[in-house]
Amino acid sequence: MKDLKRLFDIVLSSIGLLFFGWLILVLILFAYFDTGKGIFLQTRIGQYGKHFTIYKIRTMQICTETISRFGSLLRNSKLDELPQLLNIFLGQMSFVGPRPDVPGYYDQLQGEARKILNLKPGLCSKAAMKYYNEEDLLKKQQDPLKYNDEVIFPDKVRMNLEYYHNHSICEDLRIIFKTISKFFGK
Repeated sequence: MKDLKRLFDIVLSSIGLLFFGWLILVLILFAYFDTGKGIFLQTRIGQYGKHFTIYKIRTMQICTETISRFGSLLRNSKLDELPQLLNIFLGQMSFVGPRPDVPGYYDQLQGEARKILNLKPGLCSKAAMKYYNEEDLLKKQQDPLKYNDEVIFPDKVRMNLEYYHNHSICEDLRIIFKTISKFFGK
């Protein structure tokens, strides 16, 4: 299963980079003029708790640290995540798996929940679909950090642990197709 999943990731990310490489470059160029920098790099927690650098298209203005109009469009359409095809190609991520989080969350898991770290982080997951508009949900909360720590994050852990125990190529394909239909069903 592991070798087949890696082969799937290599083939699909290669195809994605070939077909969308030009779009990624154009969006990076637009982001550069819009935000003052085209690429956003951030340390995330990967498989086995190892750190890696995630690639995204920058959506926040450097001087004000606010999301630009163009950045908002990129975030809402999830186009800011297209450079993660390179993370997948390099073997740091997979198409399906828990979304990679910043240090201080997945690397702090205890007990059974630590099994999630055996998985490569993914571009899509059931938890990512459920919390597709997580930023908007958090903006509505009186204490967004508390809500994330007490409601959203534990639910994501539960869903990702369920994926850990039940993942298969068929399940991955289901998640990919549901993600695509959610994206195009807007």
